[in-house]
Amino acid sequence: MIKYLCRNWSILALIILSGIVVSNNVNSQETNQKFGSNAPTMTFLYCYSCGYRKAFEEYEHILLEKYPDIQIKGANYEPSGLNMYLSKVLVIAKYLLMALIGSSFDLFGFFGIAQPVFWTWALENKLFAIMMTFFFGNMLEAQLVSSGAFEISLNDIPIWSKLATGRIPSPQELFSIIESHLQFTDNFLEKNPEFVK
Repeated sequence: MIKYLCRNWSILALIILSGIVVSNNVNSQETNQKFGSNAPTMTFLYCYSCGYRKAFEEYEHILLEKYPDIQIKGANYEPSGLNMYLSKVLVIAKYLLMALIGSSFDLFGFFGIAQPVFWTWALENKLFAIMMTFFFGNMLEAQLVSSGAFEISLNDIPIWSKLATGRIPSPQELFSIIESHLQFTDNFLEKNPEFVK
């Protein structure tokens, strides 16, 4: 019995830790490190769950093509408030529930409560119940952290906000904003002479 319990708790711990690692990898910052610290730094904060990562990668490619010396950073825009905390709690609860189902742990018997029909069904249909828990949990997490943000700053000064304007800037607009912003600073960006508009 102890061997069975230790094996199931180790599986539970492994699932929880993998969930935390996956959650942190999604929110980790991606940085283009090939330039020195003297170059202007452009930071993109985007809504990962809205699919704006692809837009960030396209803008990164376009900007590095026109301004080879610029440093570009991108990260998930984490919404403030209760939604972010609820999503983190939901991640842990989701993996814990999946581990309980997968290990056939009698959760309700542990607390001395009669086992409900849905739990009996989940234990009899483990694979389906675990998949349903995973996908339903992911859907709820995505809804909680979905902000619709695509925020751009240059040298820590905000230059564009999708939350304020309701849209993502066109590349030409972004080039114009960058050039007008940098003409009043000491940073000098050399344009790529072979860049095609």
